[in-house]
Amino acid sequence: MDPITIGILCFLALFVLLIMTVPIGFAMGLCGLVGMSMIIGVGPSLSLFGTTVYETTATYDLSIIPLFVLMGAVAARSGLSKELYGAFNAWFGAFRGGLALATVGACGAFAAICGSSVATAATMSKVALPEMKRYKYSESLATGSVAAGGIIGILIPPSVVLVLYGVLTETSIGDLFIAGFLPGILTIVGFMLVVVVVTRLNPESGPAGEKIPLKEKFAALGRTWAIILLFGLVIGGIYFGVFTPTEAAGIGAVGAFAISALRRRMTLANTRDALMETVKTTAMIFTILIGALTLNNLMVFSGIASALSGFVSGLDMHPMAVMAIILLIYLVMGCFLDALAMILLTVPIFFPIIADLGFDPVWFGIIVVMVVELGLITPPIGMNVFVIKGMVPDVKLSSIYKGVIPFVIAQFILIIMVFLIPDIALWLPESARAFR
Repeated sequence: MDPITIGILCFLALFVLLIMTVPIGFAMGLCGLVGMSMIIGVGPSLSLFGTTVYETTATYDLSIIPLFVLMGAVAARSGLSKELYGAFNAWFGAFRGGLALATVGACGAFAAICGSSVATAATMSKVALPEMKRYKYSESLATGSVAAGGIIGILIPPSVVLVLYGVLTETSIGDLFIAGFLPGILTIVGFMLVVVVVTRLNPESGPAGEKIPLKEKFAALGRTWAIILLFGLVIGGIYFGVFTPTEAAGIGAVGAFAISALRRRMTLANTRDALMETVKTTAMIFTILIGALTLNNLMVFSGIASALSGFVSGLDMHPMAVMAIILLIYLVMGCFLDALAMILLTVPIFFPIIADLGFDPVWFGIIVVMVVELGLITPPIGMNVFVIKGMVPDVKLSSIYKGVIPFVIAQFILIIMVFLIPDIALWLPESARAFR
């Protein structure tokens, strides 16, 4: 049996395993290991697998992942999410749909110290959903705004997904973080416009809240100093070249502990929970990463990667048309795979094609992350949707999906904007280089 046929059969086996609900990391690792054993032999494939495991876990650049995860875990237990929501509620709550506007804004701000969409959605749902229920918001708008707001977590820096993309493609993680900032802000604004439109069409879905005096608004804003300081320290340091992204992650984690201690929130129980969450999340990410790299070895040795790249390069198509086809594939895959699996499974295939066509790797990374975000709120998987469902089991899944549809449309429009106007993603990284 020729290597390409073996590779194709292993990919088919992968999808069978995924349908059988085998964890994605184990499924990719098993298929890659079996396929490699058939091509180069059991001994060499096991040796290569061992090398992959060691080099992945010992890579200095990947130490950024547990550090940023730890920063978000500590921040979540320091009460920062409640203060963020309170500040945005103070400024937007008096408007129609104000609590939903506050939810989107708070999700975006919390994402700046979290880096995980699922964690952002889970944390903010505990704060926002009871409040919107008290003001009799429609179930679809309440749950939809939290689920959609959560997806900003993997775009606004720091982002675990952008870190993995940078490591896989050898693209500057600092440039990726900075490039994600403007698209992230546009996503927040776009989602807020969705809330405005929905509540204008159906005022009863999001009634206005109480008016708050200007003095109290500034007081609420002042209580968010910790997040502003932490974000400014981490991202500002990267932007001006004061320290590397890995150093920034370490400083962010220490800063989160310091802020939590100053606020007297770093109890023994909170510390234990934050460390355990960091260990579990990091172990999950690295398991998926090792599985994906093992499968990527199969793609290289089987010749699938080079054959696919050669096939696309030989097509008589405009580069933007090829890019559009790749994004369409991502949109379809997003309905069935989670964000990490999509990035790790597809980037090694598509990135060489994109590089041959002359596209900017930073811009491609931001576009891919924005498309991957859609997968977190689109059926049938929609990870954020299931997180919200777990928080409010009495709400029908159909109601949550109904609530996220307008946000899906808005995100699709934003993707087209960044696709057609690359400077939205590239302007900040280019200006940052002038300071270094």
